[in-house]
Amino acid sequence: MISKPQEVSALDNYKIWIKFEDGVKGEIDLSALKGKGVFEIWNDYKNFTNVYIDKETFAVAWNREVEIDTNNLYLRLTGKTYEQWKDENIEYASDK
Repeated sequence: MISKPQEVSALDNYKIWIKFEDGVKGEIDLSALKGKGVFEIWNDYKNFTNVYIDKETFAVAWNREVEIDTNNLYLRLTGKTYEQWKDENIEYASDK
């Protein structure tokens, strides 16, 4: 896992605010998911506002069926690909 989320809250217009344990934080627009597949529950905006962090998986979730992997959210906030993040954060034995 890249970094564990610490806080999440629903904002207007199907956006969330999220903060990760390493200090990365910000808003993410999830409106493109509304009404698609399992995200049909968001057609009732009240369901969207029930966002939380799953204590077992650390996913951003709305219920047991609707969740988003936080690695993807983290990379969206930082504007990096996984490969870029890995290259910056990998620790080699020769570096110790």
